[in-house]
Amino acid sequence: MKLSYKIAFGLAVVAAAGVVVYLARSSKTTRMLNQIADEGYETAHDILFPDKKINDKKLKYGPVIPG
Repeated sequence: MKLSYKIAFGLAVVAAAGVVVYLARSSKTTRMLNQIADEGYETAHDILFPDKKINDKKLKYGPVIPG
């Protein structure tokens, strides 16, 4: 096996692992945000998930007009 093929294969494996990690984190954040949305704005995310930090620009507190 040529060295260039080994390097290309290694880069492909690293890229695939990065995509899997990104999708796993994105899925977890989405589930947490959906749970927060189901609870309503009365229950803050720090009460539901005291040991987690959520940074998402889509998360809104208070009444939100759909649209």
